[in-house]
Amino acid sequence: MEQNKNTARIFGAALIFLGAALGYASGLGKTDSETAAKPQPPAETAKAETAAETAKPESAPIVQTAKVAEEGTGVVVTKSADWAEQFPNEYATYMKNDENDEIHSYLELHPYLKTLYEGYGFAIQYGSARGHTYVVEDVQSTGRPHKMANCYTCKTSNLTAKVLNEGDSAYAMNFDDLTPEITDAFGCFHCHENEPGVLTVTHRYLYDALAGDFENVAPATMSCGQCHSEYHFNPETKATTLAYTGLAQMNPDDMLNFYNTGFAEPFADWTEEDTGVKKLKVQHPEFETFLGEGSPHRANMTCADCHMGKTTAEDGTQFTNHYWTSPLDNQELLDNNCSKCHKDLAAEVEAVHERINGRTDELGERLAGLDDKLAEAVAAGTLTEEELEQVRDDFRSAQWYWDFVFVENGDGAHNEKLAVHCLDSAESYMEKIEAVLNK
Repeated sequence: MEQNKNTARIFGAALIFLGAALGYASGLGKTDSETAAKPQPPAETAKAETAAETAKPESAPIVQTAKVAEEGTGVVVTKSADWAEQFPNEYATYMKNDENDEIHSYLELHPYLKTLYEGYGFAIQYGSARGHTYVVEDVQSTGRPHKMANCYTCKTSNLTAKVLNEGDSAYAMNFDDLTPEITDAFGCFHCHENEPGVLTVTHRYLYDALAGDFENVAPATMSCGQCHSEYHFNPETKATTLAYTGLAQMNPDDMLNFYNTGFAEPFADWTEEDTGVKKLKVQHPEFETFLGEGSPHRANMTCADCHMGKTTAEDGTQFTNHYWTSPLDNQELLDNNCSKCHKDLAAEVEAVHERINGRTDELGERLAGLDDKLAEAVAAGTLTEEELEQVRDDFRSAQWYWDFVFVENGDGAHNEKLAVHCLDSAESYMEKIEAVLNK
């Protein structure tokens, strides 16, 4: 199992880690709001269609700031390809993501997932993510059912713009009705809107979730966090939403508490039919993990520092690489950046992966076995109502903590301390379940 995970995720899933950092243009610097480029007012929306024609040349100074996209401006998406002439190096490396075209089936690599995700779409098809340039194609062809446009969140700039213009109601439109409107996949708009070099949070659910802490997160990390975060669809509006308000609540313990108590009844992505467990499906919580307690880099590094290094073109132009890859696959980055603190980063990461992935697989198989035992107990009626309620709650918690590690693309490398905390918590809940089922 460990070898499978290293093959499919270290150099596969890690390749797509934090690709939302397309907005990373340079460092952590900020400028005053007075010097930041202003968003287009409604009367100037036509300019969006020709924005690429008037963009600053590649050699022009880059504005280092972060802003929040305004709502109701009628913004029109400028396609990524339209920036190619002005930013040839950035665009060429963006298109290099096409090279990451393989998909590995996690259901084949980790068969126990079929049990843990039974009754949910991930038990039907669950493959490793490939290059971000394939996201529209992949979401349209997946075997998992999707009824609403919210499934296009972070997959196409067109939904992002539509939400900005029309509000959360855009999330609830029919998936197939939005499909013909798509002109751009995940691209420049997500992190720049239509302003080259300006890091812009176009997904306002992140702005809402950070609340008063918005200014406390580095722009190049925020840019990634728009999509590499744990989210849910609001039960009433169907809008993409995060499970916290502020950095203090941005941890798996408080997030689980939010899902348990933040609604009229506990939120669940689905209820497993044969056990009655109201289950949660965690989604790529890299943002929460990287900024979580125990992270060794959150104080002085950003996601883009490791996954979008500065590089030099053949003509001597320095630019930010938009080929989203693991730092282990970027020798230039390892030599010029990582080596300042790490003697052998590859060996360090491999050791973390072995520890975390090995234990994650072990606990996943153990949890799947408990899932089967619980189903048998429910069918046989051997548990009292009080016991059944407690076991279901404990199972919900155990799977939440386990999944928080399994689906996080760093496999412990982003924050091993937090990964260990989650796995310890999952195991603790499993022991409580075993005590009841094995009595």
